[in-house]
Amino acid sequence: MKHVIIVMLLGLSMTGYAQKIKLIEGNLSVLKGQKSLKTEFTYDNMAVGKYPNEADYIAKKKSDYDEKEAGKGDKWAEDWVSDRQERFEPQFRELFSRYSDMSTVDEDAPYTLIFKTTKTEPGWNIGISRSPAYIDGEVWIVDSSSPDKVVAKITITKSPGRDAMGYDYETGARLEEAYAKAGKEIGAFIKKSK
Repeated sequence: MKHVIIVMLLGLSMTGYAQKIKLIEGNLSVLKGQKSLKTEFTYDNMAVGKYPNEADYIAKKKSDYDEKEAGKGDKWAEDWVSDRQERFEPQFRELFSRYSDMSTVDEDAPYTLIFKTTKTEPGWNIGISRSPAYIDGEVWIVDSSSPDKVVAKITITKSPGRDAMGYDYETGARLEEAYAKAGKEIGAFIKKSK
């Protein structure tokens, strides 16, 4: 009986972090036969953790880091932004391509996938305690020649980011994994739905 209760509690705790993908508008059938997409990313109006806007989060973290060591906050803020192009976006593209069977680097593709990160939860790992990172976002598939013509919208919530071995002490590593997981799951979802 004790084991049954433990298994049930573990199951309930895992559902709290369950990733969800949902087509909320349009139709993905236009992608049938397409071998590539152009991809773009946006972080406009993104909430971070308990902060409704990213600017407040950055200001707080910079201040916290600078209190510990002068200049460390600027370096952290620089990495916070540069990780997007250097780590998150390449991971998303790589896994999306693998699971959708579509290239994501074709500037001439007839359709563009725009990944809009709406929320970032950086999580933490201090060795004895941890909370996984996750991202929420919207995927807009648009006509490349007329970007205001939205073909389909997909939402993804709680795409988890953490290292299975527990070595994800750095925020960028956790978030890199969240983008990789999002790319994998969205790629598989589109492949199945088109």
